Amino acid sequence: MSAETENELLELSQRLLDSIDEQDWSTYIELCDPTLTAYEPEAVGQLVEGMPFHEFYFKLPGSGRPKQSSIAAPRVRLMGNVAVVTYVRLVQRIDGDGHVGTAGHEETRVWQQQDGNWRHVHFHRSKCGDVQL
Repeated sequence: MSAETENELLELSQRLLDSIDEQDWSTYIELCDPTLTAYEPEAVGQLVEGMPFHEFYFKLPGSGRPKQSSIAAPRVRLMGNVAVVTYVRLVQRIDGDGHVGTAGHEETRVWQQQDGNWRHVHFHRSKCGDVQL
């Protein structure tokens, strides 16, 4: 795999996380395949299919508190027109009381090249810890 492809996938993954942090639904749907599947804590062990489940969280009132996601220890594996990007996502945020905290999530993002563009098709996210300051 070329360094250029690896950088592109990491940049797309960061752009996806930024869209989540900023509640930017239009960018999120631009990057994701409409048939996106996911395992994440919010789905309580169930496979989520499609976009409506995710859209609910983008539209929550009051969830626009400042936060920032950083990718730590990334790995990229390319398999033909599919790539798996794994990392620890560190989310820094301020809660409603002004407390600053960081949460860690282990994430696996699967990207597929469709018509020359990478589209996010599946992810798995597990919580790995919280720190409050």
